Amino acid sequence: MVEQSIWMQKVAADPGHSAWYVERMRGLARAGDDLAGEARLIDAMAERGSHVLDAGCGPGRVAGWLAAAGHEVVGVDVDPALIQAAQEDYPGPRWIVSDLAEIDLPAHGVTKPFDVIVCAGNVMTFLAPSTRRTVLQRFREHLAPEGRVAVGFGTGRGYERDEFFADAEAAGLQTDLALATWDLRPLRDDSQFLVALLSRAPGSR
Repeated sequence: MVEQSIWMQKVAADPGHSAWYVERMRGLARAGDDLAGEARLIDAMAERGSHVLDAGCGPGRVAGWLAAAGHEVVGVDVDPALIQAAQEDYPGPRWIVSDLAEIDLPAHGVTKPFDVIVCAGNVMTFLAPSTRRTVLQRFREHLAPEGRVAVGFGTGRGYERDEFFADAEAAGLQTDLALATWDLRPLRDDSQFLVALLSRAPGSR
């Protein structure tokens, strides 16, 4: 067993937290807010029909959009309530309940490596700190040889970008591009958000 994620600690402290988050996302969608910015970037990176993993998919907004765009998508989240909402709202992808640090996709019948792995919505900052590097290692293990990983999170949430870059390198991933936003704004010293595009480091397996 790995250390419990910060997200599930929040759920344990407040059993209504998941339902609140689901309704918040559904409310934003009903209001017409743009919830697909991350998905559009992933779609631009991927050939049509790519195999995509939404790691920490929550209630499914990114994975659902990508499936509707024609990709073969698997969504994974540690919170069963969020996966249930994803199944209800976005029936296209394959949905799996699992902690990202322990995920065994072949046990769920998913054996094909991923062309793109997306980890959006501050998921990295909701992981237990002791599992961050392990999760990045899992990403590398499930990545196709020429595949790419896109990770985005706010850097003022207890996980600074230099620490992230060091963890990614230790996990066998190299940083190909670092941005400040999902809409491709350049990273600056005072940027409060990081979008990192990663790939397998030379020699990693």
